[in-house]
Amino acid sequence: MSTSIQARYTRVMENILHTCQRNGRNPDEIRLVVVTKTHSVEKIRELLTTGARHIGENYVEEAAAKKMALGDVAGLSWHMIGHIQSRKTTQVTRIFDWVHSVDRYKIARRLSEAAQENQTTLPVLLECNVSGETSKFGYAAWEPEGWPSLAETIAPVFDLPGIKVRGLMTMAPFSIAAEDSRVYFMKLKKLADYLRDVFPASPMDQLSMGMSQDYIVALEEGATLLRIGTAIMGERNRT
Repeated sequence: MSTSIQARYTRVMENILHTCQRNGRNPDEIRLVVVTKTHSVEKIRELLTTGARHIGENYVEEAAAKKMALGDVAGLSWHMIGHIQSRKTTQVTRIFDWVHSVDRYKIARRLSEAAQENQTTLPVLLECNVSGETSKFGYAAWEPEGWPSLAETIAPVFDLPGIKVRGLMTMAPFSIAAEDSRVYFMKLKKLADYLRDVFPASPMDQLSMGMSQDYIVALEEGATLLRIGTAIMGERNRT
């Protein structure tokens, strides 16, 4: 018998609670963003019976269709966690409540313009590549020696109206061993601490890191936003 979404969600929430207790963290400061990419609206409705309200999606069109279908459900918060194409920034600001994947000024500026048109302020995270993997998007941040230059590069983003930089996001290189991700999560936390000193007017209080295979390690290293898909929703439909 397959495990239900509700059972898997409960297990993840218990793991989050126990990890927070072991590490002296307040579990109320942690947001579990359930990644529903490729999963049906019916499966998402099953998820929502657990009380989950933070939904993560990678693609604008897919998220738009799901948000419309779930319009009868109150209190949902939609998180854009995928790479953003500049021509879709207006749609992003209309669909999503959070954006985790700002990786260049052009995207930040266009989100700013669209958010102003919508008369809203959009919380965003700066996606940082702390591993040096060429396949990953994000600001180059794998060498601490380059962080002063990075700070200069991202400084204009903090001045844009309509968006508010709330922290950083990263993806660790995939590994079956969760412990392998620790060094990258530690680096992102150190980078956030560094940038908080450089930009004291910004809260920079959010770290989006940790997925199904390594979210416990991410919590131990300071994550506040966990992006978990498979461990709750099951294997994705890849057809």
